[in-house]
Amino acid sequence: MAKLFDEYTIKDITLKNRIVMAPMCMYSSHNENGHVENWHRVHYPTRAVGQVGLIIVEATAVLPEGRISSRDLGIWSDEHIQGLSEIVDSMKALGSKTGIQLAHAGRKATVDGDIFAPSPLAFNDHYKMPVEMTKEDIAKTIEAFKQGTIRAKKAGFDVIELHGAHGYLFNEFLSPLTNKRLDEYGGSDENRYRLLREIIDAVRTVWDGPLFVRISAYDYTEGGMTPDAYVTMTKWMKEQDVDLIDVSSGANVPATIDSYPGYQVNFSETIKHDTPIATGAVGMITSPLHAEEILKNDRADLIFLARELLRDPYWPYRAAKELRTEIKSPIQYERGWL
Repeated sequence: MAKLFDEYTIKDITLKNRIVMAPMCMYSSHNENGHVENWHRVHYPTRAVGQVGLIIVEATAVLPEGRISSRDLGIWSDEHIQGLSEIVDSMKALGSKTGIQLAHAGRKATVDGDIFAPSPLAFNDHYKMPVEMTKEDIAKTIEAFKQGTIRAKKAGFDVIELHGAHGYLFNEFLSPLTNKRLDEYGGSDENRYRLLREIIDAVRTVWDGPLFVRISAYDYTEGGMTPDAYVTMTKWMKEQDVDLIDVSSGANVPATIDSYPGYQVNFSETIKHDTPIATGAVGMITSPLHAEEILKNDRADLIFLARELLRDPYWPYRAAKELRTEIKSPIQYERGWL
């Protein structure tokens, strides 16, 4: 029966607790070239001071045209390695393990020029019409994820997460609502999964560390993906040596979502037990008691916190106090516990 402050080992990496900072875009690369700024140098290490076990850096674009916005972090150039390495070193020095989410926004990119997707379908009237990806575009994207992985490794990250959720490129390929292709990348489950399969294979040629995939387990729209439908694909991910599925939902197509604390935990539970594979639960989890309940009842292996860690970077201290657990703090902060 897992608890929130239990250690968790994935391959050769051991997290000091089950608390993960989910990747959240900061839109703070003000020079628009994808480089780390002072904001990132403060924002991420602060959560390490707060005793978060694993901190996953925001969606980081493997190609300039794959940015969600022009202010996203990038990893399409060797010039990005130094800045990323700086924040990795800072977080590790404070006791946290580090991850990075490699991403391509697909049809939800808002940058200048052409944007790309499996099919020429705009997300809504406020987004540009994407260009349908050619085989050459797909090959370029696969290579970009491989090169992004190499750079992430050089920067010193412990974990890599592939962003397959929230209506971005992989999600668009995986869902029949957004993939209308007639070639080997569209149609059947296996074909719609093909791009992600090829990217995981490419990543695994250069990365033997922990590999996560974030999915949107439910499209909230008739004819779209559901947690049960995703189990087929998560079984394939496990066969490809994916270590954990970060289970989110929605945002692939416009839809109404009834959100409430823990509204996505059932999706995590389905993926965890029906695949089976390790999962992370995310979505309006704010109470330490709620987080502990999810772990104790084997509904997930890790707790991913997002906006709650924006509101309170020191949430783990509050959680430890509420759960009557002693945790080690930086020596500079020990007087705060007296």
